[in-house]
Amino acid sequence: MAPQRFREQFDQIQRSLSGVALAMGPDDSAEFIYEKGVVLARDGDEARLVEDTVRTHFAAAPDLVADHVRRASPETNRSGITRIRVGDPGQGDRRGDHTVAGALRALREHESRHGRRLVSRNHVVGIAVNSCPGDEPVPVARAEAPNPAAADTEHDRDTAVQVLVIDNGLTHDHAAYPLLAHTRGDTQVRETDDAGILQQYVGHGTFIAGLLAAVAPNTDITVRNTLSDAGAVLESEFGELLFDAVEEGGWPDILSLSAGTPNGRVDGLLGLDAFMRALRERHTLLVAAAGNNSSVTPFWPAAYAALPEYRDAVLSVGALRGDGEFGACFSNHGPWVRAYAPGERLTSSLTGFDGPVPYVYQHSTYEDCRFGFGYRCTCSHPRHAGVLSDEGAIAKPDQVMFDGLAQWSGTSFATPVVAGLVASHMTAEKETDPREAARQLLARNTEFAEVRGAHVPALRPATWRPVEVSTA
Repeated sequence: MAPQRFREQFDQIQRSLSGVALAMGPDDSAEFIYEKGVVLARDGDEARLVEDTVRTHFAAAPDLVADHVRRASPETNRSGITRIRVGDPGQGDRRGDHTVAGALRALREHESRHGRRLVSRNHVVGIAVNSCPGDEPVPVARAEAPNPAAADTEHDRDTAVQVLVIDNGLTHDHAAYPLLAHTRGDTQVRETDDAGILQQYVGHGTFIAGLLAAVAPNTDITVRNTLSDAGAVLESEFGELLFDAVEEGGWPDILSLSAGTPNGRVDGLLGLDAFMRALRERHTLLVAAAGNNSSVTPFWPAAYAALPEYRDAVLSVGALRGDGEFGACFSNHGPWVRAYAPGERLTSSLTGFDGPVPYVYQHSTYEDCRFGFGYRCTCSHPRHAGVLSDEGAIAKPDQVMFDGLAQWSGTSFATPVVAGLVASHMTAEKETDPREAARQLLARNTEFAEVRGAHVPALRPATWRPVEVSTA
């Protein structure tokens, strides 16, 4: 049985992606979430091969129905991917999908002959699609300084590094935060519910933009509301949305992405194949979060950094715990993670400069995300002392009030720190190539941390302040 935390997150994503039936896999292991009854294939001959092969295989199988197999999208798409329906998404429950599993098995022999993958599940890509999303934000006094604090670099319109953040949108009052004076983009579709309570992950994109602007003030930041539905989107749609984002404002110097998914493979996401090939031919550097599953399993698209053809185009980022000396308990890790940066209990702008705004925590317990660590992992934090359920407190249980700054943890936030360091290096060295700047930054770095016994490159901004690590 999947952990309670995963089931709660699954239900939230299921509600947000209305009309889409989801399953978890593989085999109820809660490693990822995917669309029931649908597989993906590349447009053209490969899609026709997949459709015909699955139909033939199902016709010969006693427990599968060939009549369900048909195209579920146009034959050509800018993302290069065709959705093929292979089963009734209304059948069964969230514990896997035997029709999708059957379709994957049907193509094994063809994939062996072709030497590459031809078919894939349609995974959910998101900010926190499973396990533990680091933690949820806690309020910080407006008078407290951000962490990392703002660097003293001046903003120059002519030399500013162009950064695109793919996330949820900006909060309506983000411009009241001085560090976001040079930030533009989409606003959050809906910030609060009917009771005035902040929706899940509202402020995530604003928080990320604030971190990036603090580390690298000489940036022009654009935030796109690509992940507006509980921070999640189907793989089949994500490639198209990424193309939309880069075409609306042009390919940026740096693309910061704090989302992704595992898929149980080492060759990437089929739904992002066209976009990643386009990225490879551009100058843009993709800085991507390694994920919060405390796992060595590749998390995409960050793990493209380990593939030779994408090594210069992608920089994958894991998170350091509050003292900056060790990996954060939640951070994914392994040789596919290129660098680590502070990602635990950082401070930036969330929302609320128009006045206090309540936020209700989505989960009441964090204990199943502790991973057995000997310190108070943020997954069992915040303790909410002085805020929730205290005698005489005016806030309802599991509800806090935000009035500007917040403290948040996750690889989501280590990612813009590294994106900011690359941008800052570009400004300092007058380097116009972001990929070359990343190479130089890693080559010149002399700082290391320990992650699961391995010594790894640690990128710590000069304005970042370590925070106390409490033992369990």
